Amino acid sequence: MGIESDMGRIRKKRWEARIIDLDILLFGQEILEYDNLVIPHPLLHKRRFVLEPLAQLAPDLVHPVLKVTIGQLLNRLPDGSSVELLHD
Repeated sequence: MGIESDMGRIRKKRWEARIIDLDILLFGQEILEYDNLVIPHPLLHKRRFVLEPLAQLAPDLVHPVLKVTIGQLLNRLPDGSSVELLHD
């Protein structure tokens, strides 16, 4: 949150447009829970826009809480839509 604040992010309401948003998805196989930080990210397994690129990098990486691979999590998502990756 400090980096976001240093870059000018002001939190007004949840899910609003923002200039930066940093999320820690995983930290090895660590499971951490603090008031302002939960690792692994609590919504990682529900977000196609997170799972698709992560599965390209590490499909066999095991989610430390759910004990299934990133590839399996991606395959379990009900929506068949895909995420378009933009390249410069």
